[in-house]
Amino acid sequence: MNSMGQPIRRGIGGFADGVKYFFQGLGWVARHPGQWVFGLIPALIALVLYVVALVLLGTYAGDLAAWATPFADDWEPALRGTVRTLLGIVVFALGLVLSVITFTAATLAIGEPFYEKLSERVEHEMGGVDKTADIPLWRSIIRSVRDSLITLAYVLMFTIPLFVLGFVPVVGQTVVPVLGAAVSGFFLSVELTALAMERRGFGRKQRFALLRADRAAALGFGVVVFLIFLIPLGAVVAMPAAVAGATILVRTRLSPTPPPRTA
Repeated sequence: MNSMGQPIRRGIGGFADGVKYFFQGLGWVARHPGQWVFGLIPALIALVLYVVALVLLGTYAGDLAAWATPFADDWEPALRGTVRTLLGIVVFALGLVLSVITFTAATLAIGEPFYEKLSERVEHEMGGVDKTADIPLWRSIIRSVRDSLITLAYVLMFTIPLFVLGFVPVVGQTVVPVLGAAVSGFFLSVELTALAMERRGFGRKQRFALLRADRAAALGFGVVVFLIFLIPLGAVVAMPAAVAGATILVRTRLSPTPPPRTA
């Protein structure tokens, strides 16, 4: 049973529920355009920072490739240039992948006060929830950054091997994109549900455990967010809806009884 007294569906049904929560969040921000504009501010700041970083990466990708391949200095110019060009493309492609993966964490860290208020507003309209602890903003931001770095380490454990497998014929064009979307989607759910879960006193380990236990809904929600974030400017426009949807997901699928806080 979920917090609304309804049975929790698993498998395809749970996945569909996860997708539904995002669109409920989208409906919420559509009814509150002021909150949507409010939530755009940190996403726009993060976008500018990422665009600058990607431009710099694209500008110096060739230099990075040359630095990484000193053994090719004595090769034939044509072969050396081809190898370093391909490596530069791979470096930039990996940068793009990492930008998609880390954008949410960076935006949430930048916009902690913005998205905390937005999430609280969603909770208030759904009946409210008592905070388990009143944590200072600075400590909350530090903890958010710490947890995001730990989550990023987990993401890289999956993403780097999948990135390499992406160059394998057939498998790289079929299986890998599906697995990549699933991995990225799950960890997007981890990041986006953090605000509502922390409000209930769930620490990082508990949040991971709860989402693994309800993996279908976590994947449904995260995958649809991931696919929308792949659309140019989609991450910026949809971030407020993703935060609202994640709050609804937590409130609807999890027990309202706060557990003991752990690290």
